[in-house]
Amino acid sequence: MTLVRFGPARELSTVQQQMNRLFGSLAYPPAAAAGAAASRRGWVPAVDLVETADEYLLRADLPGLGSDDVKIEVDANVLTISGERHVAEAHEEGGYRKIERASGAFARSLRLPRGTDPTAISAHFADGVLEVHIPRPERSQPWRVAIDTDANGAPANVAGSEDAAEVAVAA
Repeated sequence: MTLVRFGPARELSTVQQQMNRLFGSLAYPPAAAAGAAASRRGWVPAVDLVETADEYLLRADLPGLGSDDVKIEVDANVLTISGERHVAEAHEEGGYRKIERASGAFARSLRLPRGTDPTAISAHFADGVLEVHIPRPERSQPWRVAIDTDANGAPANVAGSEDAAEVAVAA
């Protein structure tokens, strides 16, 4: 008799692989129909996000597109890059044809940090790579709140100092 050690992580990994295979087959048809399906399923461009001391740099690979084919919007603190890639349809009679390059509309969204100024965001597009420069927002400074009462428990007239970033609150 062989003894096998129980490994819950291994079992969960197997279940996850089976679920990925199931949902992947529903989203993407089998390879036999790849010719027609490649143009229907769309594509999702690869995106890198790099954080530096001064900014966030987002790079998106958009081969075959021009700057007029891409739209960048900021709405409710969410940056969205969208566009559409078209593949030229060559209708050749009688030969074998296999299409693997996907086309169609795409959209990638990124939630921006609080305090990001959308007017300071800039973009550059060259050689099929879109670079979006997002300046880091200023860190908010904490406010110190002073609570003051006089000897009888009545509120005292205390003025706060804006230079010291204090706000007086009478209790």
